[in-house]
Amino acid sequence: MEGNGRALARCEGKTMTRYFCISIIAASLLLIGCQNARRGEPLTGHTIPQAANLEQGRKTFFQNCHQCHPNGDAGLGPALNNKPAPRFLIKTQVRAGLGTMPSFSRDKISPEELDQLVDYLKALRHSR
Repeated sequence: MEGNGRALARCEGKTMTRYFCISIIAASLLLIGCQNARRGEPLTGHTIPQAANLEQGRKTFFQNCHQCHPNGDAGLGPALNNKPAPRFLIKTQVRAGLGTMPSFSRDKISPEELDQLVDYLKALRHSR
């Protein structure tokens, strides 16, 4: 607090009012306290795999999964990128659902689309 007192004393000696100095200090402290906790994340955001063979998996993901797991991160559902689950477990969870996650039948996501979706999820995890 001693540093803040010196800053206020300097402000009183100038034409600035005391309230203006306090508001500047408060705004500075507020801005310092509101920094993002995810400091290691790049400013441009996550990179999403763009290989041609993953395009259908990406489409399936965005049609069925993205609203709860945006870009594989936590949203309404948990993050998918930090879960090293094997293929069979991912497929089982998609088919059976778990908790609030709905199940996706073969009519909704075909076996081929499910394989492509799992490939996309694994590629998305490794791109982080």
